[in-house]
Amino acid sequence: MVRKTTKPAGHIPKFELAFLSPRYWGIWGGVLILILFALLPVRLRDKILSQLGRLIGRHVKSARERAKINLLHCFPEKNEEQREQIIDDMFAIILPITVLLVDLVIKKSRTKINWFGFEHIVDAHKHNRNVIFMVPHGWAIDIPAMLLAKKGYSMSGMFHHQSNKLVDWLWNKARIRFGGQIHAREEGIKPFMQSIRHGHWGFYLPDEDHGVEQSVFTEFFGTYKATLPILGRLMKVGQAQILPLFPSYDLEKSELNIYIHPPMDDLPGQSDEYIARRMNQEIERFIKPDPKQYAWVLRFLKTRKSDDPQLY
Repeated sequence: MVRKTTKPAGHIPKFELAFLSPRYWGIWGGVLILILFALLPVRLRDKILSQLGRLIGRHVKSARERAKINLLHCFPEKNEEQREQIIDDMFAIILPITVLLVDLVIKKSRTKINWFGFEHIVDAHKHNRNVIFMVPHGWAIDIPAMLLAKKGYSMSGMFHHQSNKLVDWLWNKARIRFGGQIHAREEGIKPFMQSIRHGHWGFYLPDEDHGVEQSVFTEFFGTYKATLPILGRLMKVGQAQILPLFPSYDLEKSELNIYIHPPMDDLPGQSDEYIARRMNQEIERFIKPDPKQYAWVLRFLKTRKSDDPQLY
């Protein structure tokens, strides 16, 4: 597969004896419950977990409110009932996706995986290209990287540390279950880019709000967003091809669909405004057919123009 490398090493999750103390027993109990669900027939567990997710979604007030605000501005053409349905459906897929990840970690997953556009990966490998996947914040974002690592591709990604140290260790151990590297965001983007230059294929999440100083305002669904126009620079520094990728979970069929769009070869030499808009267009192409797959609970629209009120 992709040529292997031993440096830079990336983040290595370390187990601590303190994780066995009573303060963490609740988390271990939750992990055990997830494992038990992973052992159930896929369709049965999805039916139970989707209903549980909808119920939880009704009681997480702040997260639901952020989703309402995001959808109101991104889909002004939809009425309140339609937006509420998207939010309910979004919460319905979170737990099935979480257990799918657990299933993948502990054994061979029984969930059917469908790849659409995998020929772009085959072509990049055939021509020995460096690759950076542009992956919007869907609920299943970690799974394609794990699956590609399982296929033998050398993967590299960036992550935020979780506030709970045990959750952080568990989550990051899962991410590198089949190999690859992860780099903490507080270390900056340089280690990630070094890994690309050394032959790893990168997973880059493009849609976080990094504030007005580093961003440009450009269209995003039915509103605008402070967008980081960095893809062109990543492409140049990493000598890499940009491949948009997005995973989508089909709850009715209990299948994971992974979509890969053609490489974004039109970016070199373009303005920041063009690059930012092109990136958002790719995100819209992924999300519009099935909005519930997107993590609408995040503060994507945090930065507003000086004359516009804050949304959250």
